[in-house]
Amino acid sequence: MTNTTNGQLELGFNGLVLRTRTGGREERIARAQWWFTCMRAIVENAMDWSAAAAEPRPEQIWMPGANREVKV
Repeated sequence: MTNTTNGQLELGFNGLVLRTRTGGREERIARAQWWFTCMRAIVENAMDWSAAAAEPRPEQIWMPGANREVKV
């Protein structure tokens, strides 16, 4: 449908009225408080890792003089 006053195209949503947000700043603050509360709970319940370092994984090293080629 074309708006006859200024020639712009109007898009509808089958007569549904779109809800506008009415909390703005308060909603953002409430969401931030919820998020930080969740993050604090996660940190509070986090597993403590042992202070002693585990043994390192085996490492493959290059041995000097061991550069042989296998010919098939």
